[in-house]
Amino acid sequence: MSLKIVIRPNAAAAPFEQLRAQIAGQAHSGALPVGYRLPTVRGLADELGLAANTVAKAYRALESDGVIETRGRNGTFVAAAGDAADREAAAAASAYAERAHRLGLDRGAAEAAVRDALRAAYEA
Repeated sequence: MSLKIVIRPNAAAAPFEQLRAQIAGQAHSGALPVGYRLPTVRGLADELGLAANTVAKAYRALESDGVIETRGRNGTFVAAAGDAADREAAAAASAYAERAHRLGLDRGAAEAAVRDALRAAYEA
């Protein structure tokens, strides 16, 4: 198993977002198992032809999302993020449901808004 990243220069998504999404997707699918050591920021930047700041930005976002963890000089690893991600998603869904109800949306309109947002996020 190894990290497989393809950055498409002409894609609508910025290179940092392409990198973030691909690492997150591979971590969540199990293609990158928990504990897998990721390349250094500079190493991955050189490999992909990206600026080190671009890779660092993606790593920071992934760490903030609980997908990876940095262990100081030992490196950056895929974290056991499933439970944390599930909890965060449930909290976000609950907050959305409460807000939609306060706004006076009926259930159908609230669900339609979620479907539209999910379609936009997953088809990007």
